[in-house]
Amino acid sequence: MSAPSSTASRRSDPGLGENVFGFDGAAALIRAWSRGLRPDPDLTVSSWADRHRKLASRASAEPGQYRTARTPYMREIMDRLSPGDPTQRIVFMKAAQVGATEAGNNWIGFVIHQAPGPMLAVQPTVELAKRNSRQRIDPLIDESPDLRERVKPARSRDAGNTMLSKEFAGGILIMTGANSAVGLRSTPARYIFLDEVDAYPASADEEGDPVTLAEARSLTFAHRRKVFLVSTPTIRGLSRIEREYEASDQRRFFVPCPHCDALQWLKFERLRWKKRRPETAEYLCEGCERPIAEHHKTRMLERGEWRATATAADPATVGYHLSALYSPVGWLSWQRIAQAHEAARGSDEAMRAFRNTILGETWMETGEAPDWQRLADRREAWSPGTVPERGLFLTAGADVQKDRIEVDLWAWGRGLESWLVDHLVLEGGPGDPACWQQLTDLLGRTWTHASGQPMALARLAIDTGYETSAVYAWSRQVGFAQVAPVKGVEGFTRTSPVTGPTYVDATIAGKRLRRGARLWTVATSTFKAETYRFLRQDRPTKEEQVAGALCPPGTIHLPDWADGEWLKQLTAEQLVTVKGKRGFTRLEWQKLRERNEALDTRVYARAAAWILGADRWPEARWADLEAQLGVAKQDGSEPGPATAPAVPTRTMQRRRTVRSNYMR
Repeated sequence: MSAPSSTASRRSDPGLGENVFGFDGAAALIRAWSRGLRPDPDLTVSSWADRHRKLASRASAEPGQYRTARTPYMREIMDRLSPGDPTQRIVFMKAAQVGATEAGNNWIGFVIHQAPGPMLAVQPTVELAKRNSRQRIDPLIDESPDLRERVKPARSRDAGNTMLSKEFAGGILIMTGANSAVGLRSTPARYIFLDEVDAYPASADEEGDPVTLAEARSLTFAHRRKVFLVSTPTIRGLSRIEREYEASDQRRFFVPCPHCDALQWLKFERLRWKKRRPETAEYLCEGCERPIAEHHKTRMLERGEWRATATAADPATVGYHLSALYSPVGWLSWQRIAQAHEAARGSDEAMRAFRNTILGETWMETGEAPDWQRLADRREAWSPGTVPERGLFLTAGADVQKDRIEVDLWAWGRGLESWLVDHLVLEGGPGDPACWQQLTDLLGRTWTHASGQPMALARLAIDTGYETSAVYAWSRQVGFAQVAPVKGVEGFTRTSPVTGPTYVDATIAGKRLRRGARLWTVATSTFKAETYRFLRQDRPTKEEQVAGALCPPGTIHLPDWADGEWLKQLTAEQLVTVKGKRGFTRLEWQKLRERNEALDTRVYARAAAWILGADRWPEARWADLEAQLGVAKQDGSEPGPATAPAVPTRTMQRRRTVRSNYMR
């Protein structure tokens, strides 16, 4: 029997280690071809991240390979974002710094690599979207070879990779801000990542709710769409993420006790420590009441599981809540949480930040109007037109009515402590030139400080809600250096309650002027709630103040010449919870009595202080104002030598004011 031919031998030999086709590289070619026939692995977002995601040192405190095991609670949330899961909307209400944004970035990387399609990522503003692109998305792509080869390189003549758009085979990532209606409606999107939704403006370029506009881009993808809503919550009744979470199945992360294995979700009230000793912080188990030490947390998180605590209104939506109590060992410890709570005691603002960023819960604005009679009992003695000693600059708020313009003048000191200095009613209204002349003359007046020095008005904010064109005309006439036309809008905006200025068209003597006025937008709810909170603050007794005790920051001082009618106007509104047609609740200011001019003028004067920058002034600025007035520092030391005013004094003209110096 003859031996088989060499050709037959090559065809029957299954081995790939030899050169079976007679040319170099044949084995490698066959292996590559075989890999191409093999289907892609059926990865979830979390498994993709564990295999492919690299954290860059410029974008992460723990650079290197991403490990879902570091934050086990994120595994289920990420896997809900995988195409194989039927969930369409994932809601995540959470504390700050628990890994939510990185999970969203993992999803972006997964989409580019494994499930390409059009994707929309929305930040609160376009500027934040640009920053996120530079600091997070670019490192995400640069650190992963699999993503680098799929995303088009940034070339000067190639628009496929720009700061706000990244093209890849089969899809595109569009990044935009919730303040841009154009960006939100730019393209259909199968995947939508809405980050920090509670920081979104109420309306995108006055075209509607940004979340609604963004989600509308995904409707054509029906059951294949994925929407991820993430945010730290803000104020109860106004929080978007809380509203979405309450409409979901409200999942909590249950972890076992290391002593008795009782499953429970972590609650702040069960974190205990000795008074003023946060370093003793321990968590008490609900089952056995034994203390759980911080080092047990790693094992507890590994064995934890998400459990629904409600029935979702939409079965395609799941919701998750997580506080910083779950933060992995090495991140935010229970001791530091206890320290933060100790530090926040006594301050509504600090406690609100604690609830939002540490507990991941909303803050309840009481909005309860203070009792005007109690305010009357706390009035102090100083003459109208006199600025008390600690008042360092003056602002005014003007409310335009049909037959008059009401103006309240407030003095402001360190910590935004304030004093009512003057109350004026200018008779005649916006149709009377003499009334406007009185308001113009007011800009050139001075008021006497307790030190004897004259003080000029730093800024007057005037409402544009009534007779808008007349207000614009007067503002243009006197100049915008000392006058700020304002427009009040509903809603709470803690990060920036005043925005602007924006240029608006104005009608002057029947002629329309493009960009004729500079308008500031004021979130009136924020300043109303702040005013009531400051009015309710406890303060030292008169005896304690004589002995040197200081009033808390923000204290509002009212003079004995402020009558009952004015006090009733100051407390004329209250914040109530209103249920809308869809069953969602919102907070709304409602009048307790018809007249509320004192509250409105206070809000405008407060906005004027914000526009001047008083909320952001450094210590040197306050010290300079004290030195100019010869005011003793709060520690009792003498004022330093006066420095030249930041803005030089200019001559006051009858029809136009350009001076910004506060003291004469």
